[in-house]
Amino acid sequence: MRIHPFRAWRPTATLAAAVAAPPYDVLNSDEARALAADNPVSFLHVGKAEIDLPRELDVHDDRVYAQAVANLHRFRQDGVLVQEPQPVFYLYRLIREGHAQTGLVATCHAEDYECDLIRKHEKTLRAKEDDRMRHIAGLNSQTGPVFLAYRPQAALDALAAQVQAGAPLFDFTSPDGVRNTLWRLAEVAPWIAAFAPVPVVYIADGHHRAAAAVRVAQERRAANAGHTGTEEFNFFLTVLFPADQLRILPYNRCVKDLNGLTPAEFLERVRQAGFALQAGAVPAPAAPRNVSLYLDGTWWGLSWPADAGADALGCLDVSILQDRLLGPVLGIDDPRKNPRIEFVGGIRGPGELVRHVDGGRAAVAFSMYPTTMDQLLAIADAGQIMPPKSTWFEPKLKDGLFMHDLA
Repeated sequence: MRIHPFRAWRPTATLAAAVAAPPYDVLNSDEARALAADNPVSFLHVGKAEIDLPRELDVHDDRVYAQAVANLHRFRQDGVLVQEPQPVFYLYRLIREGHAQTGLVATCHAEDYECDLIRKHEKTLRAKEDDRMRHIAGLNSQTGPVFLAYRPQAALDALAAQVQAGAPLFDFTSPDGVRNTLWRLAEVAPWIAAFAPVPVVYIADGHHRAAAAVRVAQERRAANAGHTGTEEFNFFLTVLFPADQLRILPYNRCVKDLNGLTPAEFLERVRQAGFALQAGAVPAPAAPRNVSLYLDGTWWGLSWPADAGADALGCLDVSILQDRLLGPVLGIDDPRKNPRIEFVGGIRGPGELVRHVDGGRAAVAFSMYPTTMDQLLAIADAGQIMPPKSTWFEPKLKDGLFMHDLA
């Protein structure tokens, strides 16, 4: 696997905690405005620049991208962000509720994405790709990393352990309770050598960021007949983690109505679809092939037997639920586009599902057991695509801690 060091832009150590922000795609504009209201150096001013413009402005208006450019320029001019004098890697550790994961910050080559050495498990939406393309091209910089996973390698684990014994560049706990620690790796050769035997890596999170970055690379190649493949625009910003350190939370589902059925009729249709159904279930399922369904103030347990003939994709709980219940019973034909379904990240807990249903925002909610990393890797290796919103990785990588310029 090719990895490439880069002359990163990053916050100064004293401002890192103030600059660091949640990823642009986990907050809406109002949430971002509230979070950055008293923080002029929050990276949300770059990642979600609409917060500095009138609320009625469309988030895809040209002025939003221009504002992001102006804010990034200001951060650099004011010394909020500084650039490394030479190409480096970083080691980035996140600790949440006692769980630690440590990844290498590096850039990866667009060709490796195109050749499927960087493997995917989700479809992307063109409109979302277009948004990130405009952001990357306007800034001439990638400001949010793609979250990658690789099968564990003892040599890389040993290198990471040595680095973590030393003093970090910065170390802070963000408002979400995640401890963020970053080490600078000026000696890049050992890491390049240790990654060389890694055959493939996998996108855990950030499919739209990756697709947009590769499209920018393709456009710039096409405009530069003499390109060599070594130009910075050929590389995109990533953090690579050993898969055994990653934790997936469930991605739960809410549906606004019962597709014309009464609650009793709906429950009967659930039984007819081949699910065992029992009242009084726990809100969070404790094992695969179990879903907890919340309806009319009651948690119901759905379960089904294993299918020995199913492939990796067909075994997913989210696939079973979609194919047997959400589609044929509730009429959610395309969960990527159907406005009657809403997805709720598992970090919000089953209580959020109760609030949706009891508050009238949904008629029924489904609390899922999380997809496993082994399932994700197997599906990506098979070239298959998961149903949308199958995984919620936590902790999330912060935006603003390191940036990759394309020039």
